[in-house]
Amino acid sequence: MVNGKGSRGRGGAPRRGGPARPVAAGRARPAKKSVARPTPPPREEPRTFVLGAVPGATPGKWIDLWRERMPHVSLELREITVEHQRAAIDDLDAALVRLPLAASEDLHVIELYEEQPVVVMSTDSELTAADELALADLAGQVVIAAADDVLHVIVPDAVPPAFAPPGDTAQAIATVATGVGVVIVPMSLARAHRRRDVEYRVLQDGPVSTVALAWLRENTTPDVEAFVGVVRGRTARSSR
Repeated sequence: MVNGKGSRGRGGAPRRGGPARPVAAGRARPAKKSVARPTPPPREEPRTFVLGAVPGATPGKWIDLWRERMPHVSLELREITVEHQRAAIDDLDAALVRLPLAASEDLHVIELYEEQPVVVMSTDSELTAADELALADLAGQVVIAAADDVLHVIVPDAVPPAFAPPGDTAQAIATVATGVGVVIVPMSLARAHRRRDVEYRVLQDGPVSTVALAWLRENTTPDVEAFVGVVRGRTARSSR
């Protein structure tokens, strides 16, 4: 007799709806690869770079660049005299000097720029009528040379002063301001000692003054090389 409850499979067991599908296991995430971080450079100890500069030298823009590129190295600026500039270099990392400098095999010297000579005179002088002057225009003038004179200009037919040379350029220009004579100096010194009672004019055929960077060969340190790069206009990424 047929049972109306449905057919049975072999062995009398009820038939199942089909083989069970295996449950797919979740995909394993790949392990993260460790990235090696670069070792930071060793921290540099703070130190000081000592730069000498003769009167009239203008290192301001170089000092600003130095502070941007070398914040861990402070820069100390010391004023030195032209008269003693060679001896001063021995106690400095480097110095801005005026040429000529006594020849020496133990020095490195790099010429940087040249300055025009100017004639400084009283505002009441007839020489102010000209835009520029020549040596011939100074004939008959009292030409004053201070003790720290760096140009040593010989003016044909000039009148020698009847008084001792002033001790420095500032005193010479103060004398000129009273209406006595003229003084010939590099333009930067005329600007440094600017006064309301004096004017200056470019001396067309006068000698230029060359400003240079100098340092001892044995003191060529990485800091010195970095400063050389600054004054030569190298970028921070430029190679030496």
